[in-house]
Amino acid sequence: MKYVFLVLFLISNLLWSQRVEWEEDKRLAWNNFKSKQNNQHGKDIVAYTHCGWVYSVVKSSNPKGAAKINIETIFNEDKSWKDDKRINDYVLNHEQKHFDIAEIYARKIRKEIIFKIKTSGDFDKYFQTIYNRILKDYKNFQALYDGVTEHGMNKEKQSEYDAMISAELEQLKDYKKP
Repeated sequence: MKYVFLVLFLISNLLWSQRVEWEEDKRLAWNNFKSKQNNQHGKDIVAYTHCGWVYSVVKSSNPKGAAKINIETIFNEDKSWKDDKRINDYVLNHEQKHFDIAEIYARKIRKEIIFKIKTSGDFDKYFQTIYNRILKDYKNFQALYDGVTEHGMNKEKQSEYDAMISAELEQLKDYKKP
């Protein structure tokens, strides 16, 4: 019964929301930003990227049985916003980096899962703690990124973060989604 609910939930989520899954060679485009509402309420905000992860798990009722966890980095089109009068390629790069940061932290989750979670019992014992800790780090890094780059307006700092984000993706390349 639980699996039927999960499948129905996932199908309804796909039907009623537009998601883009992170791919190495695929970049966001302004037409991916479909929300008409600026939920950030800041006059200096040119665009908002709503991204993060979704995960699914298949596990056994036997604590020694295998657990398979899938982590996807997603961009929510219907929750991402842009100011059509002020967008440009430079701002789009800044927003892409938010999506790339989400992938970095998804890779960090995958890395820890590989080393710590082998069984369903391990999942029950460790997953939520790993997830919550990395989620906290992710949110802090996203805020730091926006603060230091001044939402991408500080070109020197944006360039530094562009390089840092690319290097981190490369360093964690062994933990791409299989």
